[in-house]
Amino acid sequence: MKLHIEIIGDGPDLALIHGWGMHGGVWDGVRDALAQRFRLHVVDLPGYGASPAIEPGTLENLARTVAAALPDKTHVCGWSLGGQVALEMARLFPERLASLVLVGTTPCFAARDDWSSAVPREVLLEFAAALEIDYEGTLKRFLALQARGDDEVKMVLKRLRDGLFAKGRPDVAVLRAGLAILLESDLRKPAVTIKTPALLLHGERDMLAPVAAAHWLAERMPAARLEIVAGAAHAPFLSHPEKFTEMMSGFLHG
Repeated sequence: MKLHIEIIGDGPDLALIHGWGMHGGVWDGVRDALAQRFRLHVVDLPGYGASPAIEPGTLENLARTVAAALPDKTHVCGWSLGGQVALEMARLFPERLASLVLVGTTPCFAARDDWSSAVPREVLLEFAAALEIDYEGTLKRFLALQARGDDEVKMVLKRLRDGLFAKGRPDVAVLRAGLAILLESDLRKPAVTIKTPALLLHGERDMLAPVAAAHWLAERMPAARLEIVAGAAHAPFLSHPEKFTEMMSGFLHG
């Protein structure tokens, strides 16, 4: 299958991978600034935006599909679910990635007996159940969770909501598969083996992927460093675009 990838700019290859329910347009606030320094590959994940869906919509299949569509030695930036896709790409194809930038990324979204740096499993199960009844309302409530706690909560929520259906509506089956990844994926064991240079960019007030999860990754991934964006929640590239661009460019050009 052929992914929809917008390519813009000139420089080292940098892929941007969005999160659950969204599409590549979520990066519009930082796209032009980054395109002055990089050759951007703005990805619509399978089933989102202009990309056709794939079966099965597992994390591994998403990672393999995205990796196949990118040049070798691409820097890969993933946000939220996209961050887990990026981690899985690094696990499967370590030689193909130049580096990782993981934004609002956790190795495990759902809380477990031995993992408290997460949202309660019941919250994600409620989203999954509500999706079948109230498609649009469920997506908007999920966006509200991402913006909660941010210094710029109203602006972030407006941008997320304004862009939500700007490139069409993902099929409910695609959303269901994505929620299943958020519920079931646990990348703690593979994460500690990933030697790809990695920058963890995390909002200090992230309610969906608590900052403690980023600290956990930073302490255990061999080549990772953590930058915390003060006052930001789950989408620091929306609330603090200049800070985000500065941190990312400093890491990738450092």
